[in-house]
Amino acid sequence: MNKNNSLPYDWGRKTSIMGILNLTPDSFSDGGDFFDLGKAFIQVEKFINYGVDVIDIGAQSTRPGAEEVGSAIEIERLIPILKKVRKSFPDMIISIDTYNSDVASEALLNGANWINDVTGGRRDEEIYRVVSKFDCPFVITHSKGNSQTMNDLTVYENLIEDIVNSLKLLIEKAISNGVNKNNIILDPGLGFAKNTSQNILILKNLKKIKDLGYPLLIGASRKRFIGEVCKISNPKDRDISSLAISCLCSQLNIEIVRVHNVELNYQIIKMADKIYR
Repeated sequence: MNKNNSLPYDWGRKTSIMGILNLTPDSFSDGGDFFDLGKAFIQVEKFINYGVDVIDIGAQSTRPGAEEVGSAIEIERLIPILKKVRKSFPDMIISIDTYNSDVASEALLNGANWINDVTGGRRDEEIYRVVSKFDCPFVITHSKGNSQTMNDLTVYENLIEDIVNSLKLLIEKAISNGVNKNNIILDPGLGFAKNTSQNILILKNLKKIKDLGYPLLIGASRKRFIGEVCKISNPKDRDISSLAISCLCSQLNIEIVRVHNVELNYQIIKMADKIYR
């Protein structure tokens, strides 16, 4: 089992940074950039030099419209970089972005510490038992449908209440399947079956989600709603706009921000945390 499942050592005393590493050819922002093992490892080294707290590695794009590649390809993409990072940086916290239980199990066996499931266990309930077995942190995200259908599922009776109630149900299911409640982290799922106005409404109401009593992870970096608000079509040009949300997270004592540009976020959060915490 893992020896380093723990949350960041100063958990709750600062806004921790989760750096995104996509080992995919088709992710919305950096698809193909780190498909090569050498380039992926160079990015990891940069993240660590820039002050990252957690590295989130994904081998299946979850952007709207993405095709599923299957567990075998996910594992094939993940394991080489996972082993290399674990060997080179034994104390680094590594999260795996997957909704497949067999991928989660293989990754945890090979040195991963956390599982970040964008379906919160909806897609493959066996993932709860994998997380329970390894007693590791588990990110439960609010989402609806899948990559092919999420953009058509943005109708809610009451968005914030629906998110809160859905997360409560997923938490109950996780705990009933053996997941340690102290390992649960919540993500309201910005961009997952939400349009621009709904994403903004979530950001205005993060306290209501935080009131559930679990650490929060916010993944807004470079997402389409930021581009729509700021009229920026290229996702890689949205880093500065994304920083506004990182500042908000610092102000609201949110535990983690999941970002592409670790260097800029480290600087802005360092300053914001000095003001707000």
